[in-house]
Amino acid sequence: MPTPAEPRPPEGMIWGLQKRLLVLLMLPLSLVGLVSMFFHYQSASTVALQKDQQLQRLLPMLADSIVVVSDAPMRDELDDDPGLVLLLAPPVEEFLKEREGFAAYGIADHNGRQLAGESWLPTILPSTDDAEFVSVVEGGITYRVIAQRNPTAAGDMILMLADGSDARQHWLDTVLVRVILPNLVLLLVAAAAVTWAVARALRPLLTLKLAVERRSPRDLSPLDVESAPVEVRPLVTSLNRLFGLVNQQAEAQRRFVADAAHQLRTPLAGLQAQVEAWAQAARSKQGADLLALRVDQVQRLRDATRRTSQLANQLLALSRADTANASAQPTQQVDLMDLCETILALYLDAAAEKQIDLGLETEPAQVTGHGWLLRELLINLVDNAIKYTPAAGRVTLRCGLQQTPLGQQAWLEVEDDGPGIPAHELHKVLDRFYRLPGTPGEGNGLGLAIADEIARAHHTLLQLHRGAQGQGLRVRVDFVPVSPPPEEPASAPMPFA
Repeated sequence: MPTPAEPRPPEGMIWGLQKRLLVLLMLPLSLVGLVSMFFHYQSASTVALQKDQQLQRLLPMLADSIVVVSDAPMRDELDDDPGLVLLLAPPVEEFLKEREGFAAYGIADHNGRQLAGESWLPTILPSTDDAEFVSVVEGGITYRVIAQRNPTAAGDMILMLADGSDARQHWLDTVLVRVILPNLVLLLVAAAAVTWAVARALRPLLTLKLAVERRSPRDLSPLDVESAPVEVRPLVTSLNRLFGLVNQQAEAQRRFVADAAHQLRTPLAGLQAQVEAWAQAARSKQGADLLALRVDQVQRLRDATRRTSQLANQLLALSRADTANASAQPTQQVDLMDLCETILALYLDAAAEKQIDLGLETEPAQVTGHGWLLRELLINLVDNAIKYTPAAGRVTLRCGLQQTPLGQQAWLEVEDDGPGIPAHELHKVLDRFYRLPGTPGEGNGLGLAIADEIARAHHTLLQLHRGAQGQGLRVRVDFVPVSPPPEEPASAPMPFA
């Protein structure tokens, strides 16, 4: 059974890593090659200088090798001159034998006429007594040639020595064999190794990529952190956190849509029934009866419209107060005292209709938060208190600061003397759309739920307590304490002069 082909990493990802690694490897290797070439050239220059010095030392010995002999002919006569004989000094002879095929000598008179040596050596006429160096190519070999006028037994002559083993003349070949070629081989091996290693190392990352790519848009479950490589785990953790936030956001939206659809169905059905009943009655009645019917139906339509508008506003506020949404909004300094005074002015008429004593007990207090959300929180608490407090009752808004071990803490409170909430119902009234059984009046069960959601968005909780003398309801929010700034050490008094 054929094995399935392994998925290949994305081209951009793998080639991006390969190029980076190859460049990072190539740069130090190239630097090492340049440094090696520099040291090889320096070494070749040192060797060449030593050879130049050796040639300079051998020239006087070559001059001493010319001997004037007049009594008998010799084999090594200079230019068939029986009076001049060449008897090479041992150092010169040893030099020529050690470099056989790569060394030569030449002897010329002061006019440049060659008397002995290799014919290919150039005619050099030094203008001074100092040695002169030239490079000559012969038979594919580069020779280092020294020429100098030297006194001999037969007078001043031009002596030449050629050395074809000069290291400086062959340093390029040496560098090519010892530096460039090994580094090129190493670079090719490193490129192959990096390609293979990157492909192997990217397999877990590719698996993670495919796991995310093949997911359903609704699957926001966390990825397995333990199965990911250690280097990728922070990325997986961040992805899981993102999945969690998106899941919370999606869940909040789904819940809001479901709640809105469910709750708006009832008042809209009521509106439709009222309109149909009004139209049917209008066709069957006339005169004063029709007028009275219209007034009654208009009143009912107004009430139904108010309920629908209030429900829509509360649903919108609930969506905006969602913790995940609020955390993404910028915060600001909110003056709680000014906020309480503003909300009090909004509900003076509503309280006066029920003859409710709407009071205010505030102290200067500020908190860091979302001003529009805190306004919505206080509106819902005051609206609930006025709605469920009986006529001639009392509702009080309070805010202030209290000292805690962690610093100064701002707080906000709304208290009424209404029917209150039984102890066994306290854990339910914060649920959305929950109303106490037998509660008079009309409501949607969203006021306390909205206030609780806003409190959570400010990293605190909505607290429900009994009112004064065990009657009514007191709703309180304690905000996050503000740590006091560190006290500066008192400066020591300046001594009198």
